[in-house]
Amino acid sequence: MASTFGKLFSVTTWGESHGPAVGAVLDGCPAGLPLCEEDIQKFLDRRRPGQGKTTTARDEKDKVRILSGVFEGKTTGTPISFVVFNEDQHSNDYADIAKWYRPGHADLCYDQKYGFRDYRGGGRSSARETIGRVAAGAVAQLLLKQLAGTEFIAWVDSIGEIECPAVEADKISREAIEASPVRCPDTAASAQMEAAVLAAKSAGDSIGGTVRLVVKNVPATLGEPVFDRLDALLAQAMLSIPACKGFEVGSGFAGTRMHGSKHNDEIFFDGKAYHTRTNNAGGIVGGISNGENILCRMAFKPTATISQRQKTASRDGENGELAAKGRHDPCVAVRAPVIVESMAALVLADLYLQQLRNKIIL
Repeated sequence: MASTFGKLFSVTTWGESHGPAVGAVLDGCPAGLPLCEEDIQKFLDRRRPGQGKTTTARDEKDKVRILSGVFEGKTTGTPISFVVFNEDQHSNDYADIAKWYRPGHADLCYDQKYGFRDYRGGGRSSARETIGRVAAGAVAQLLLKQLAGTEFIAWVDSIGEIECPAVEADKISREAIEASPVRCPDTAASAQMEAAVLAAKSAGDSIGGTVRLVVKNVPATLGEPVFDRLDALLAQAMLSIPACKGFEVGSGFAGTRMHGSKHNDEIFFDGKAYHTRTNNAGGIVGGISNGENILCRMAFKPTATISQRQKTASRDGENGELAAKGRHDPCVAVRAPVIVESMAALVLADLYLQQLRNKIIL
């Protein structure tokens, strides 16, 4: 079972939802980057459960410990190991699903592929695995901020049928996003989204949503023209997040309703650098970053675990019904923005270091 992402700047995540701990090993981080546990914790605090009525009631503090790779407040260039101990598991909630397959979950696929599975919270298929991604992604964001001034900001763009009004990328603020219980920066849309999430929760149901990402101050020329295209790697990164079922960059599917004369981004030179007057390409052309903001949107399905009774089948081939137990997010999109930022940062940090390694000075 592959658990490593990246080439030069690579992360291997480990651990299960109801095991003793989860974590990650980050390899390839250059030496000399200022780093401490508090730098990681502020990102994990945005991801952790138990943040309010719109998220799961599982009460994990998700306190991170750095076990290696940092000395006297700076990275040493050796592998950085992170650990977060699980403290609030209710494994008995999952006794029934040792036999029954939960609709919408990976239970059946895991059994078919491996002939064995950790049914406590889904094991490796649980979104709790993303703790390691966020820890490593925090380092990637800090590294890119120091080397290139790159910034990552993601927010909830829609929940159900409710959409956030268009927001100018340069005006979006982390403060406005985090002030919302559903991480939507528009106050009116946020209130409607919160009501929709709570309505689904009270009905024993769940609801889906989309997350939008902007990456600012992106170095130009990241990515390769064929298989390692920047947009292709971002798509892989985002679709590897549990519950993510769709990805688009720039105009995305809306571009299919446009003519080339309107979709093409006009190029101009401002005396120092090349820019485009519009950004339908989303900052990526031919698989390579052009220096404009990277714009992406991800679709997250409704949480698979709901308390309503659903028809299913057992490991023994018996047909029946199951009402899942456990504590789960009624809308996974609410906690997804920091995971989206982290995966984007891992992709860009890896490509940036590859670019430095391959650069030829004549």
